Amino acid sequence: MRGRIFRGSTAISRGLLTRNELRSSAWRPLFRDVYADAQIAVTHTIRCTAIGRWLVPPGAAIAGRAAAGLYGCAKPGASEPVDVLVPAATRIGPTAGIRVHHGEIDSGDTVDRAGVTVTSPARTCWDLARWLDVIEAVVVIDAMLANRLTTAPALREYALSRAGRRGWRSLLRAVDLADAGAESPQESRTRVGLVLAGLPRPETQWVVADQGRFVARLDLAWPQFKVAVEYDGLWHDDPEQFHRDRQRLNRLLGGDWIVLHLTAKRLRDDFDGFLAEVRAALRARSRSPR
Repeated sequence: MRGRIFRGSTAISRGLLTRNELRSSAWRPLFRDVYADAQIAVTHTIRCTAIGRWLVPPGAAIAGRAAAGLYGCAKPGASEPVDVLVPAATRIGPTAGIRVHHGEIDSGDTVDRAGVTVTSPARTCWDLARWLDVIEAVVVIDAMLANRLTTAPALREYALSRAGRRGWRSLLRAVDLADAGAESPQESRTRVGLVLAGLPRPETQWVVADQGRFVARLDLAWPQFKVAVEYDGLWHDDPEQFHRDRQRLNRLLGGDWIVLHLTAKRLRDDFDGFLAEVRAALRARSRSPR
């Protein structure tokens, strides 16, 4: 049983462990009657696998952020509850660590991933648009698009085919705000926050060139105004990377670009203040000849 996840009752019935041995510190209980070798680092993916194989009824599927995590498009924490979509007529008792959602599941709404039933990319996006606020839904949809698991036209068609059902308009709204060019969740949050505040939609990963020579690639840009936003992420703990980034941005400033920097702290605590700075820069550039 070393290195494995297993049903305790099965291990006992096969004579592999006794009840007393199962209670020892060598084994870690994950859910009722589901155990893991205590040496295993229990991740959210492992918990999803255990739930999908042993705890959900037929026809149910791992869904929401849990499904997005299995697709590599979200990073749920190890202890974050696992979303499970269960057919409307099926009842499932409460289980710690599982967040149950009931709903109609159409043909094609689920797929098999390594023996675990998971909602399809399109259904995952629909559920996220229904269950999360629009910014957090777009964060995951951006990643789905960037990883080519689906496309914006396909998601629009999916939503329209379900017109009148709860959440179809939410999915359309999220898809209209989504952009496959986003390279991090924080970039997505920044972009959507700016757009929802009424600013023009920026270009993502905009390349600035001088006489055909690459100068820089910007997280978010309004090239007609030569205004850009750069999100300063954790990689700036690396002094060399920070130096390279600032060097390229200095070249942009010399080329008459305004580059505004947003940190995680400002995104969290002072987005309104940052928004005012971006709005002022766009307003100034819209009035001045360039």
